[in-house]
Amino acid sequence: MNFIDLRSDTVTWPTPEMRAAMASAAVGDDVYEDDPTVRELEAYAASLAGKEAALFVPSGTFGNQLALFTHCPRGTEVILDEHCHIVQHEAAGSSVIAAVQLRTIDCGTGLITAEAVQKRIRTGDDIHEPKTSLICIENAHSNGRVMSLAAMEGIRRCADRNHVPVHMDGARLFNAATSLGVQAKDLTQYVDSVMFCLSKGLCAPVGSMLAGNRKFIAEARRKRKIMGGGLRQAGILAAAGLIALKEMRHNLGADHENAKLLAARLAEIPGMIVDQGAVQINMVYFSHERGATIDSEAFVEYMKGKGILINASDPDNQYRFVTHYWITREHIGVIANAVKEFYTQE
Repeated sequence: MNFIDLRSDTVTWPTPEMRAAMASAAVGDDVYEDDPTVRELEAYAASLAGKEAALFVPSGTFGNQLALFTHCPRGTEVILDEHCHIVQHEAAGSSVIAAVQLRTIDCGTGLITAEAVQKRIRTGDDIHEPKTSLICIENAHSNGRVMSLAAMEGIRRCADRNHVPVHMDGARLFNAATSLGVQAKDLTQYVDSVMFCLSKGLCAPVGSMLAGNRKFIAEARRKRKIMGGGLRQAGILAAAGLIALKEMRHNLGADHENAKLLAARLAEIPGMIVDQGAVQINMVYFSHERGATIDSEAFVEYMKGKGILINASDPDNQYRFVTHYWITREHIGVIANAVKEFYTQE
């Protein structure tokens, strides 16, 4: 059975074109830097990000942790949003790999600001304090919000005043660019390094990119090896990544429109709480006024019985539905009707 899978945009299957390209990809040993398909992917990814170079890595978490490992001396401090992916969903890798301390900012449901960052930067000589070695931002954020160009420029200016680099977790970089109606490099111009995923909504089965200047990427390549990320005939994977970047990123607008339509349909259900104005990318967050009295797992099982996969609610009784390439406009009515049936059943 093929489920309608709303758990994340990481669940996308490779397209038939990707599978054909993977089967016929030219390959070499990427540790020797002689895999032609990987090299093409890295060059194309760097051009999209407006950076000098890029590196193919196994996953988004790997790319973020590699960025910290490359930017930060051991025992220094990274400033970032308390609710960002690096803090919440990367298994405390920063303490193990880069050996850095994370200084978090509670942004609530919003996004990190230059003013909040400035208050936490530590660049003095007090021997009791760690020095700030990096600022991390996330755009688009996993809460579905998109940081504006003006906000990113403000953080860039703050970083420059304090001589601190900026890394962006751009797992959904192209969603952010699509939402703002700009090119990816219009966003990445404000950061020193950026990671972006090939598998979040873009249908590639494996892989992410880390981009920056040539010196940074050369050092990251060495440290990728330390982390066990040296790849061999990786062109098989890179072939799908090229299609993801050249073709699939142009479909993200449809995912965003489907998310807005789904939010509108959910908002019609009695008792449903949906902030339709907060749907900026392909994510819909919602709750129900009776949420605290309803068994979240029962809702998950009910939806599964209808052929729809979802995650359980968060501690605030809120759900996240994520649209992607394999969620069609025809699916939206099916999803909304199933939700309505559950919340209106006796």
